[in-house]
Amino acid sequence: MSKTKRRLLRGIEFVLSIIFLFCTLFPFYWMLVTSLKNRLEIHAKVPTFWPKNITFENYINAFSQTRFDIFIKNSLIVTVVSSLMVLIVSVLGGYALARYKFRGKNVILVLFLASQMVPMITAIIPMFILYSRLGLIDRLASLVVSYTVSNIPFCLITMSSFFKRIPVSLEEAALIDGCNSFQSVVRIVLPTMLPGIMAVFVFAFTGAWNELFYSIMMISNESRRTIPAGLMNFVQKYDIDWGQMTAAGVVTLIPVTVMFFMVEKYIVAGLTQGAVKE
Repeated sequence: MSKTKRRLLRGIEFVLSIIFLFCTLFPFYWMLVTSLKNRLEIHAKVPTFWPKNITFENYINAFSQTRFDIFIKNSLIVTVVSSLMVLIVSVLGGYALARYKFRGKNVILVLFLASQMVPMITAIIPMFILYSRLGLIDRLASLVVSYTVSNIPFCLITMSSFFKRIPVSLEEAALIDGCNSFQSVVRIVLPTMLPGIMAVFVFAFTGAWNELFYSIMMISNESRRTIPAGLMNFVQKYDIDWGQMTAAGVVTLIPVTVMFFMVEKYIVAGLTQGAVKE
């Protein structure tokens, strides 16, 4: 390929990358800008791409006129607890699927994969009936169970593929050095698996943090709503308070954004781990 064609292809790739980046980031930019505008400027016929008079009134009203602080607390409780439960089950189950041979192993994997193809809306009625009989309706425990169950299949299969990348010889060497099976996993395998563990935790965290369907079906008490359901309070019968909604949306993005920046290197390493088989 000639240098001219290479430069042309690189130029096209660069332009397409810029367009993709713009389309990805512009909605977040517009949400931030809208949250800093007053009501008149938000509903102006001619849109402005930067506020004429920056105001934090929308942020103040989002917390003073609604129970958004309660929504944040509920989301943090549900998300952290369910993510930790998913991580524990995924680590234990993923290790078993990767290291042990037992009857029905392939059937379990197929069932886990098949569960990801079933729309969650088809299970909402039996789940609602079951939770009603158990007294879990309008309780955060119902969301913890729902998010844990829905995220376990994918995370467990992913964790199993990470464990398969760890040579068995590492555990055998630890056993020779005096460790038992549990110590070899905790001291040798898990530290090596840190990128994969962080990738699975972030997947479970974001899935629970952004989930809306279960939260509106299982929770009707406003004091127990999570952020996605709480954002619906800004949608009124004849109007939508775009200022407060975008302000709440910006606040909602902060925990996830901070977490991604903190574990970015682990996520990249975890997502690429196991991609190439040696």
